[in-house]
This record gives sequence, structure tokens and C-alpha cells, in this order.
Amino acid sequence: MLRRCLGLVALVALAPLAAVAQPAWPAKPIRLVVPFPAGGATDLLARSIAQRVGQGLGQTLVVDNKAGAGGTLGSAEVAKAPPDGYTILIATSSTHSIAPSLNPNLPYKVEADFTPIAHVANAANVVLVPLSLPVANIRELIAYARARPGQLNYASSGNGTIVHLMSEAFKAQAGVYITHIPYRGTALSIPDLVSGKVHLLFDSVVSGMPHVKDGKLRALAVTSRTRSALAPELPTVSESGLPGYESTTWFGIYAPKGLPAEIAARLNGEFNAAMKSPDVQERLARLGAEPVPANTPAQFAAMVRADADRWATLIRARRIAAE
Repeated sequence: MLRRCLGLVALVALAPLAAVAQPAWPAKPIRLVVPFPAGGATDLLARSIAQRVGQGLGQTLVVDNKAGAGGTLGSAEVAKAPPDGYTILIATSSTHSIAPSLNPNLPYKVEADFTPIAHVANAANVVLVPLSLPVANIRELIAYARARPGQLNYASSGNGTIVHLMSEAFKAQAGVYITHIPYRGTALSIPDLVSGKVHLLFDSVVSGMPHVKDGKLRALAVTSRTRSALAPELPTVSESGLPGYESTTWFGIYAPKGLPAEIAARLNGEFNAAMKSPDVQERLARLGAEPVPANTPAQFAAMVRADADRWATLIRARRIAAE
């Protein structure tokens, strides 16, 4: 009996030492998974934010591109990662608003498999065409496509991505038939667009406008409700030939489900702080992205649910399916 009591006393005495021995989070670099290729909008945004967040956390955020399956491959990898705060995801409208309604075999469920952290930015898309396509605005594009049903094609960042959906919404509203050609990311479609093998791309202003400024592509309009500060000379799709058309892409941070509340709160605080940082705001402005003011994980989750409902309605109404 005495031996058992002494053993219990020893365990109790060692318990605080074991707790003290646990390193404080974060004790090593954090992997920020980008589920699209390098050079695309999501990648550029992630790299613009990562350094500032890493400084706040006292650890490096290592950007890790895991492209494929319209962003769902990298998203699924994060969903299955340990919820220890060392693997996080920069998600988009494609991966967490659209894919769940478009893909019945999606390898993750947004609310069941992820911990929402923060909504960090929004970005408009720009309608890009090759210089060889003889159209100068949306009205001319629609007329050209109507006169050539099935002869034009458009690129997307993959089946089920927001680029796919906004392109299909454009087709339906404009009454045109244009063939879909999915890529593993919009960045990979640029060479084919420049050469004229692909005729249309709804790319993010973040990644698309540099090609326009370099004289490689022509921009017709932006997809947002109002003109972009990055390209104020470009009209909106709505004002230049297709009234009522509008679409933007959101970007946000998730971690695996089960992340400790204190780590989620710390990450939320650091990403919110980064969005208020003048240097990050300047970098995002140059990319054509709009930082989102401080928001809670609950507000982020509510926004995603509302956006998912919107796209689900469109998918049902237009009978859009993953190809």
C-alpha cells in the first residue's frame, strides 16, 4: 500500500514537469498549403501575406504548392493533417464554396473537416483574350461567340473551380456555347491563351493583369460590381455588354478540424493583423486584391455558407456538372 501511494505521489509530482516540457506553439515552421500552382492568384496572395504573419508568430510560414483536382487535392491533404497548428490552408471560393455542390465524391466536408481561421481577401476577375481574337469588349465577344457556336473555348483552373463556374454563368447569361478546357491552375493556361489555342480566360486580376501590362494578352472587363483600382480603365462586364453579371473570388485560411481554440485564436489574430499592415495592404493593392477587415472565424464560416448556397443554386439551375 505504501509503495502504491509513493508511486502516485511521484506521478503527481512529475505531471507539472511534463506539462512544462511541452514546447510552446509555434515551436517550428508552419506549412501554408496553396492548392494551386505557383504563379497563380492564390499563390501570389499567400506569398504576400506569409512573411508578415510569420513575423508575428515568430516562425516561418513555408508556402507549399499542392496543385491538382481544382484545388481539392491540396485541400484534402490539409483536412487529413494533424490539428496541431503546423499545417494550414489558403482556401478559395473554388475549394470551399463551389466544390462541395459540384463534386459528390469530394474527399472532405467543409464544416466537418476544417477549422475556419480568417477571411483575408477578395479579388475580382478579369476577362482575358489573346491578341489574335478580333474583339475589343464584352459586347463584341458575345457577338463573335454567337456567330461561331462551339468554335471557341475557355480555360479554367480546373473542374469545379470558381473560374469554371463564373465562365459557365457567363455562357448561360450571354447565350453562347464555348467549350471548357480545364487546367491544373490558370497560370498553366497562359501560354495556350497567348498563342491563341485558348480563346478566353476569366483570370484573377491578381495574376492576369501583369500579362496584359506586358502586352501578351488583351483585357476586356472585370467581373466585379465596380471597377478595379488596379485597372480603373477597364469597364465591368455588367456595364460593357452583360448587365447584372458579377463575380469575385474570396481567399481565406483554414486548419484541420480539432485545432485547439487557443491556436485558432492566435492564427486569427495574426492574419487579421497582417491585413491591417500597411506593407501587406500595399502589396495586395498592387495585385488587385482587397484586404478584408478584421473578422472572426464564425464570421468567416457564415460568409462561406452564404457563398456556397449562392453557387449551389446556380449549379442546380444551370445543371452544371463536373466534367
